[in-house]
Amino acid sequence: MKVIFHSDFYSVYASEPAAAPGRMEAVTKYLGSRFDMLQAVAAESKDIEAVHSANHIARIRQQGLYHIAALAAGGAVQAATIGLKEPAFAVIRPPGHHASRNDSWGFCYFNNMAVALTHLLRSGRINTAAVLDFDLHYGDGTENILSGTVGVSMSNPEGTTRKAYLGEVESFMKGLRVDIIGISAGFDNHELDWGGLLTTDDYFVMGQMVKETAQRIGAGYFGILEGGYNHDVLGQNVLALIEGMST
Repeated sequence: MKVIFHSDFYSVYASEPAAAPGRMEAVTKYLGSRFDMLQAVAAESKDIEAVHSANHIARIRQQGLYHIAALAAGGAVQAATIGLKEPAFAVIRPPGHHASRNDSWGFCYFNNMAVALTHLLRSGRINTAAVLDFDLHYGDGTENILSGTVGVSMSNPEGTTRKAYLGEVESFMKGLRVDIIGISAGFDNHELDWGGLLTTDDYFVMGQMVKETAQRIGAGYFGILEGGYNHDVLGQNVLALIEGMST
């Protein structure tokens, strides 16, 4: 299992929960030496320009956030590329699923998932893809960018009970016939985070669902970090998902 990370993600680049001090440390201390850690490399400008408008990119530059946002997007590209052959997870920030072509909100700047999948589509490495976004908040930016892309399907589970939620994920997995599955992994729907619904074991189960589906249909799969703001449980939840993806 490859994990993509960069020490620059420790930097506090903004005064918002996703950029809070200690957030990334809460994850990396749980991953430790259990996984093969690879250093993230910034996304190429052509990959960012393929999904975001020139005006939006210029705004990110003006805010002094281009480097960290491009580094996160690049980590997602690396995870997706590795994911074609073996599971991978990108421990990155800023998150990205609220970044649309022309705008962004919710602590996001560039849409990491859209940059990654568009990179694979444009290079001809895949023809079809699926996105499972289990963040507490709907991945509206990802939908804005990818909804018109032929061969790309998306799921943002909305179940209000654990059973219903996991049932939605299972139903989505059963219907897939794609080249790669990307997980927009937000952990803010955990029972001790903002959403108050899912258990740590549920993330392990969803990781297993994705792994088993990918193996059944011969697809690649990968995940990237989105939300998750309770530092006391974030690392455990990320580890649970990764272990589900790789066990």
